[in-house]
Amino acid sequence: MPDENAAAPSSPWWLSDRHRDRRPALLARNRIMAAMRAWFADEAFIEADLPALQVSPGNETHLHGFSTDMIGNDGAAKAMYLHTSPEFTAKKLLAAGEERLVAFSRVYRNRERGPLHHPEFTMVEWYRAREPYEKLFADCSALLALAARAAGTGRFAWRDGNCDPFAAIERLSVAEAFARFAGIDLLATIAADGSTDRDGLSGQMREKGFRYGNDDSWSDLFSRVLVEKIEPRLGHGRATLLDAYPAPEAALARKSEDDPRVSERFELYVCGVELANGFGELTDAGEQRRRFEADMAEKERIYGETYPIDEDFLAALGHMPAASGIALGFDRLVMLATGARRIEDVLWAPVAG
Repeated sequence: MPDENAAAPSSPWWLSDRHRDRRPALLARNRIMAAMRAWFADEAFIEADLPALQVSPGNETHLHGFSTDMIGNDGAAKAMYLHTSPEFTAKKLLAAGEERLVAFSRVYRNRERGPLHHPEFTMVEWYRAREPYEKLFADCSALLALAARAAGTGRFAWRDGNCDPFAAIERLSVAEAFARFAGIDLLATIAADGSTDRDGLSGQMREKGFRYGNDDSWSDLFSRVLVEKIEPRLGHGRATLLDAYPAPEAALARKSEDDPRVSERFELYVCGVELANGFGELTDAGEQRRRFEADMAEKERIYGETYPIDEDFLAALGHMPAASGIALGFDRLVMLATGARRIEDVLWAPVAG
């Protein structure tokens, strides 16, 4: 099995022999992107070209942005960031009146590089105003099949995993996955108000033989179980929608009407690889501010840094209609469709590093 931490090939990507080896996957990338654009157009989506330069890169605890200075005509510098997602701007367009919106955006994330990560990559993000987030499930199914046809393949592959892109997608709640793959009753550690029982979760993990740090938060413990026991088991044979995320792990999603302990958030997995992240979008500006502030406090605790909150985004949120939205890692989709081992194998020109 390939080593996830193995170094990238040392020869430059622009050497003709190496480019010749990579070119079939790159051409498949172009075909998949063209097919996706045509699909979105047929579904009456409007494609928007969104700016990368923002006052905030995003306010998720574990995402890290690239910072720069914007120099005004007066010579004064203002701190700016490259976005980690086009989400804030896209939602402003929903507030402005767009109903079905899609963006093929280059996004930037610091501290991320490996077989599945690159500091600059392409994210396909789309929104459906006034439509339930379950509609995104059907979108995912259609796009997996479309990508396979464009790549000329009947299966997706990553490492030793395989997946039929035409098979019906499995839908599995996070609570069901924790019970099935880790033997943990996750919802027993979450209260109706969204507060969490860290000791309750750590106690269950201790009984199951997990190792963890004494200073790990509930969120840290949740992530450890997810990464170690659950994610590797998802999306084999057929794709998996991991649905109904705990409310504390869904800062941008609205809570479920059926159970306030969980939110309308899901992730799409193929061959153990997280491919997309979907939401029933939160439109309560006050609640969004509280969640951002909590996440930034946690970021300060862990990393000693924080990012500003985009006040313009919060102002627009109050005008935004009910909507569902999803972000899909386009490069990962191409990897799966072509059987590439590393994300850099499906990038026309990887970032130097």
